[in-house]
Amino acid sequence: MSSVLYDAQGPRAKRRNILYTALFVVAFAAVLWWVYSSLDEKHQLDWALWKPFFSGSEAYSTYIWPGLQNTLKAAALAMVIALPLGAVLGIARLSDHIWVRVPATVVVEFFRAIPVLVLMIFGNELYSQYTDVSSDDRPLYAVVTGLVLYNASVLAEIVRAGILALPKGQSEAAMAIGMRKNQVMRLILLPQAVTAMLPAIVSQLVVIVKDTALGGAVLTFPELLASANTMSGYYGANTIASFTVVAVIFVIINFSLTSFASWLEGRLRRGKKSTGAVLGADETVDIPGHAGTGTAA
Repeated sequence: MSSVLYDAQGPRAKRRNILYTALFVVAFAAVLWWVYSSLDEKHQLDWALWKPFFSGSEAYSTYIWPGLQNTLKAAALAMVIALPLGAVLGIARLSDHIWVRVPATVVVEFFRAIPVLVLMIFGNELYSQYTDVSSDDRPLYAVVTGLVLYNASVLAEIVRAGILALPKGQSEAAMAIGMRKNQVMRLILLPQAVTAMLPAIVSQLVVIVKDTALGGAVLTFPELLASANTMSGYYGANTIASFTVVAVIFVIINFSLTSFASWLEGRLRRGKKSTGAVLGADETVDIPGHAGTGTAA
């Protein structure tokens, strides 16, 4: 049976795909066995190295939980600031006024071209030289500043691309009935573009969560990954165990974020679907001069 997109597989193609699948499973199992054997040979799977994470709460209360709090705090602040800033910059790039469009374009292209780590280091030096921010709070400020400047510029491009992807007939029809451009953007284009942009926006939010680790690696920001590094030195040579636990936590956070976004996207799409009601015979009235037609009472 054929499809519009592809032809149905024949017997030889099915046998070939089964063979490729079996070879992939065997190769994947061999890689897993090699990883397990290597870790076991170096005693990285000994219970003593993993025990702190499964017996007692000292590792979590002393290291993981404070680091997780700092990670979530930096990521949340960056998201709250970067999302509206990116939306404003993205809409400004679509402005008809050159004095609005050109500065917004310069800002977006400039900060989008600089690595986020450089922005964090620059922010740290800026707060150190020209502000009264304490040395304890400076790493957090620097991390949030770098994340906001970089991700707001990326989000601006996502917003701009999402709006431009809509059919031009949407804005033309709205302007034809007398709506102003700001009304078209606010009432017509943005509500439709948000649903289309949501997957890309969520992907960038996941990047924000992961990039907080850069502050721990360079600016001594006590986030989750930096706490795991400190924890591995305290408990002994359990680096693999510490970073495995941290990796699982990051996976849970980002998976929760993407799952929530998928649910929200589905809800938005369902909410925009038409629910046309069927009128009964008693709910219509005849229009004089138009036999057989009617309109809702």
